[in-house]
Amino acid sequence: MLRVVLVYPQIPPNTGNIARTCAATGTELHLVGPLGFEISDRYLKRAGLDYWPYVNLHYHPSLQDFQTFHQQQGGRWVGFSTSGSCSYIQFQYADGDWLLFGSETQGLPPDVLSLCSTVVRIPMNQPNVRSLNLSVSAAVGLFEARRQLGYLE
Repeated sequence: MLRVVLVYPQIPPNTGNIARTCAATGTELHLVGPLGFEISDRYLKRAGLDYWPYVNLHYHPSLQDFQTFHQQQGGRWVGFSTSGSCSYIQFQYADGDWLLFGSETQGLPPDVLSLCSTVVRIPMNQPNVRSLNLSVSAAVGLFEARRQLGYLE
């Protein structure tokens, strides 16, 4: 089972959109705090529409709490960052991977990147565009992993 992890997300509508993607695909969503908003935020709820009952949501108040949870579960951490060593398409995903995405303003911090099994990037053709929106990046990464694993059928 793939999992999407948002480390220190800041913008509620992005998290809500990602939650909707996770609901549609049956993918667990893990939020690692501190968050830049409250879980009850109305913008978060609005972006997720009425799909919240279908989101398998896990909140971890700190990175340490998340690490402890992960150790019990196993699986690789696949970080998504503009500093990734290979394209997200070239990487071979495995069932049980955790797809980690950082905050909208900072990305994944260095201490989290160092804990990842691998760090991949989503290539940008325009050098003046640093990255995609967080919710778009999460969807692109999740759907590529699902495609490779045969989950799109």
